[in-house]
Amino acid sequence: MSEQGAVLQDVTDLPDGLPLRGSAGADWRAIDPRLARVRRLVASVWLLPLALGLTVPAVLVSPWFAIGAVLALALWIWSVWFIGRQVSAISFAELEDELAIRKGRLFRSLVTIPYGRIQYVDVSAGPLMRQSGLASIEVHTANPVSAGDLPGLPEVQAQQLRQRLTALGESRRAGL
Repeated sequence: MSEQGAVLQDVTDLPDGLPLRGSAGADWRAIDPRLARVRRLVASVWLLPLALGLTVPAVLVSPWFAIGAVLALALWIWSVWFIGRQVSAISFAELEDELAIRKGRLFRSLVTIPYGRIQYVDVSAGPLMRQSGLASIEVHTANPVSAGDLPGLPEVQAQQLRQRLTALGESRRAGL
């Protein structure tokens, strides 16, 4: 490995000392795996009827429709696998001065939101999320680039996190 490659791997070179993978001493918490079930259900509602809808014309009209049916079924199988990988790659850590959110496997992202920059925190849940007992948190700052969202938390945990973040945001308000 080149010297430059070794420098890029050093955790201390990152602005906030957090890596895109590994713990680096932070208490990273994964989101609830039930979010994968909700997202898989949504994908199934769209892709399986499409595959079935193309199967009927393949039998009655032309075998060329079978290509679309097979592609829709393959897309559904891939999305079931991909959603599981995607959801398992989302984690967050409440640090001393900021909230850190990591997402992604191939294209990784790390968003850190300083507590003093938090303006407000939204908790939301659609019908399928509510049925599964899950909620999402969206943290708003004045700069949309430094804002972040955290899907798939248990509803009680989401409310408690919202209260903690709001209190920390009020107590550490920066520049006001």
